[in-house]
Amino acid sequence: MFENALLIDAAGQPTQRHHQAFSQDWDRIKEWSDSVYMPYTVTPIGKRLQPASEMYSASVGRIDITRFCYGIPVTVGECSPEAGNILVLTTVRGNGRHDLGDGSAVDTAVGETFVADCSRTDYFVEFDDDHLQLNLTVPHQLVAEYAQQWYGLVPDDRLWQHKCSIGGRGSSWLALMDYVVRAVAESPEALSRERLGVRVEELITAQLLEEWAAQAGLQLSAGIDSAEPVYVRAAEDYIDTFARSVPTASEIAVAAGVSVRALTAGFRRYRDTTPSQLLRERRLAGVRSELLLADGRTVSDIANSWGYVNLGMFAASYRKRFGELPSQTRLRT
Repeated sequence: MFENALLIDAAGQPTQRHHQAFSQDWDRIKEWSDSVYMPYTVTPIGKRLQPASEMYSASVGRIDITRFCYGIPVTVGECSPEAGNILVLTTVRGNGRHDLGDGSAVDTAVGETFVADCSRTDYFVEFDDDHLQLNLTVPHQLVAEYAQQWYGLVPDDRLWQHKCSIGGRGSSWLALMDYVVRAVAESPEALSRERLGVRVEELITAQLLEEWAAQAGLQLSAGIDSAEPVYVRAAEDYIDTFARSVPTASEIAVAAGVSVRALTAGFRRYRDTTPSQLLRERRLAGVRSELLLADGRTVSDIANSWGYVNLGMFAASYRKRFGELPSQTRLRT
């Protein structure tokens, strides 16, 4: 699934915007890996001592996504806790053996992912000679902030110190990673700097929290009360005001004064919908109202002004909602 991740753009051409390199120089590899992961130690396994490393990276908001291998079997460990990073490692090729700290280990084959918060626990892993990884470097503080926004609490070390596998073939996590890779290929600058990057960053973090907590046996949403109608109304007002700028779920919840989970529970209870579904409805309705104005703008201009980047997906959503294409609506003016 990820054989070409970060190698080619949406047009099938070699990428030009991502940090990329091939190296057999340990110092150069260390400089790169220290910057995108954190300082750690790496030791060759066996007789082959010279690496043949691939190093590609891109940014999704505050998350680094990397394509990396050493080209020889290695042991990695002694990760710097001061860097404050969580590693989310997905095996693209070969095998990784991740130490659980209790004398046991977990192997990750192709399509499997392992999570370790290197700011809170020791982490060691062995990679075979054919290994290739698609990794995320996620700041611990970022996940803690989203947990507070989504669940109204910051998890304790029962989560942070829990090292485990998540996802796997056919999983929603792997499907999300596929989406992220495709999004980077299509809009690398937008993913690193613009609001699209913030939205995808939130998707990644929310899914990571759900998967990770499930493996740790934690119910992050336990004890969250449904939002009172006043919070729901505040959220509705915020969505109506800022729908054009496509606020994230966290931004809507902050404006309403509750966590994302509490707000979602309130919307389901009192409106039989969700904040994201209401936002989608408001945006489509906003586009439609402007398409019916004879102001000379194109369909693309209007869609873009409401935050739609992929016009094909926008047209499909619009047709599903209103039973006609945006261009057909425009012809009425």
